[in-house]
Amino acid sequence: MSRTSIVSVRIVALSLSIAALARTSSAQEHAEHHPRQRAARDSTARWAAVDSVLGRKGMMNPGGVMKFSFPRRDLQVTADGVQLKPALALGSWIAFADIGKGQAMMMGDLVLAESEIAPVMSALQKGGVEQSALHNHLVGETPRVMYMHVTAHGDPAKLAATVRDAFGQTATPMDTASAGGAPAAPFDLDTAAIAKTLGTHGKVNGGVYQMSVPRRETVRHDGHVVPPAMGVATALNFQPTSGGKVAATGDFVMTESEVNPVIRALRDNGITVTALHQHMLGETPRLYFMHFWANDDAAKVATGLRAGLDKMAVKK
Repeated sequence: MSRTSIVSVRIVALSLSIAALARTSSAQEHAEHHPRQRAARDSTARWAAVDSVLGRKGMMNPGGVMKFSFPRRDLQVTADGVQLKPALALGSWIAFADIGKGQAMMMGDLVLAESEIAPVMSALQKGGVEQSALHNHLVGETPRVMYMHVTAHGDPAKLAATVRDAFGQTATPMDTASAGGAPAAPFDLDTAAIAKTLGTHGKVNGGVYQMSVPRRETVRHDGHVVPPAMGVATALNFQPTSGGKVAATGDFVMTESEVNPVIRALRDNGITVTALHQHMLGETPRLYFMHFWANDDAAKVATGLRAGLDKMAVKK
């Protein structure tokens, strides 16, 4: 065989080897991406099923948390002379986080009239959804409002069906229309100044400026990470009243050693502590939730809340 023929044979052999390697690489790449694509499709289908059961679209939050909101537009609640907007303190919610094998961790907070507590609890217990707390968040409101915190693990669509049954025991509006359908009123609040004081930014929702401040450490429940969007971040809500004033409420999420330093900081700044309790069972680290109320100059309220945050291990 001539030298030219030998070279030609080697070139052909090399080309075949490269082609075979390319086919192998392509097959490996397909094998790697196929499970991800299947998982993505499964996840989309799973949340679509929950949307269908609950009759509304959920909102995807950081940490893979799918959250559903149920504002109590039916309740006309007044506290300290202020009529509360649902986004200030009357918003029921349910959140789901995927924990694998088609299962989800669910947590939530249901806003209830006193007469709704027993039937809601019965419906939830019947469907395997547990209660982790039942208590007040406000003081002196009319009519009286209670808050039921819930938790469960399982098939998200089945858990959602139980929650839907529980809402059926209440007057919670299950339509997704905006309150009254009226045009949004001008939002008279210097949110930039509040954000600067508190060192974080929020968003306007339903006539309320809402902020969420996560803790530094990772929170776990039953061995699963609980993302901040599942209710383990400090919530600060501001509803403009008049003359540069705001009604403010929410809750500080604290470890045991932070509780009393935060109480002192808030009280020193004229902010009322309205409740101190747990929202969860068996979480690590153990967390305490402290609710507050203020109806004062916006800058003064923001300064007082910042004093409380400064006593805590939060992300800023």
